[in-house]
Amino acid sequence: MSTRRPDPSHFPSYRKASTRQGPGFRDAAQRTASAQAFRRGASTYHDVRPGYPDEVSALIADAHTVADIGAGTGKLTESLPNARVLALEPSADMAGILAAHLRLPVLRATAENTALADASLDAACLAQTWHWVDVPAACAELDRVLAPGGKILLVWNTLDVNADPWILRLSRIMHSGDVHKPGFYPDYTAPWSLDRELRLTWENELTPEQLHRLMHTRSYWLRNGEDIHDRMTHNLDWYLYEHMGFKPGKNCVSRTARMPSCWYGIRIRAEPAPVASPPRRR
Repeated sequence: MSTRRPDPSHFPSYRKASTRQGPGFRDAAQRTASAQAFRRGASTYHDVRPGYPDEVSALIADAHTVADIGAGTGKLTESLPNARVLALEPSADMAGILAAHLRLPVLRATAENTALADASLDAACLAQTWHWVDVPAACAELDRVLAPGGKILLVWNTLDVNADPWILRLSRIMHSGDVHKPGFYPDYTAPWSLDRELRLTWENELTPEQLHRLMHTRSYWLRNGEDIHDRMTHNLDWYLYEHMGFKPGKNCVSRTARMPSCWYGIRIRAEPAPVASPPRRR
């Protein structure tokens, strides 16, 4: 356990929670580089990232063939009750854990290029994934692979930074989100339209040690090196043990995880007007 107080410039002060609709990237290249950080760290991700309440998969329970796109290690995949489930995951590390855990076919593909056949799905779900994609390209690809009447399910699972000020500060130290304002909506393009939304709050208790491991699954941690890791570790040690007074091995997080957003979209198409038959001659 660290007893060294962090440099004040290295940990955030109490500030208001984010008012943005989503994470900000300078450009598509930065978004892609941030997403590619998940090429490693799958085992820790699988061990400490939370799963999803049953209410989420229930939104598309009536679909026969479903693809979990950006499936990671299968946190949402394992809860899907559908007759046929496919998993798409670009990271070999993540896909390996998923395949071993669930024994499902896993395609190394992305939301923008699924390599699936036209109209081959009844639903597609993307959990903790949509903020990493090129939205117009992904919407067009999903329009191609989903059958008429198909649905897209978009899911986020984030810390409830508005539940308590200490959780907001925790999220800043861990670089663990606080990138969506309460009540945010995802971006999407035609022919998709938001049809239904579900917002849930639920509890997830973790020990300080598990919070450290959770921090190790964040994109910011994965794409940085030893100096940043040392700084983040000392900051989190100081915050949990010295500032907050939590004890090693004791659960310290209550009501810190939430499902702020869970939507499914449906196609909205303008159908051509029927052509009137010419009047019959008498």
